[in-house]
Amino acid sequence: MSGRGRSAGRTRGVAAGAAVLTVAAGLGVRTVADGAVAKYAGDALYTVLVCALVALCAPRARPLAVAGAGLGISWAVECFQLTGVPAELSERSTAARLVLGSTFNAPDLLWYAVGAATAWAVCAAATSGATAPRTAASR
Repeated sequence: MSGRGRSAGRTRGVAAGAAVLTVAAGLGVRTVADGAVAKYAGDALYTVLVCALVALCAPRARPLAVAGAGLGISWAVECFQLTGVPAELSERSTAARLVLGSTFNAPDLLWYAVGAATAWAVCAAATSGATAPRTAASR
């Protein structure tokens, strides 16, 4: 396997692990908090999860592209709620409710941005060490 292939494989592994940890964090928040704290933490974590899935699908994408795509997808899903279609689907399917939500809430857009910024920071920190050029002293 080439260095690029190993790098993509490593990125996919890290992204998959991040997705699992994000779901666990979301479930954990719901068990220890409620109300606005749980809701908005869940919104931010939703976007972190979307970013992890983007990185899983596009392991060579730059951190800013991963965060931007995650934010764009999250905002699109939130705006889609204005149509009423997600609310209708959510009545029939738990999966639709979890993925699409049901009711538009403008503050969610801010919390998605918080999640994307967090994902960007983690992704940038994780990739900065992996892409740093090796010097003779570091070999």
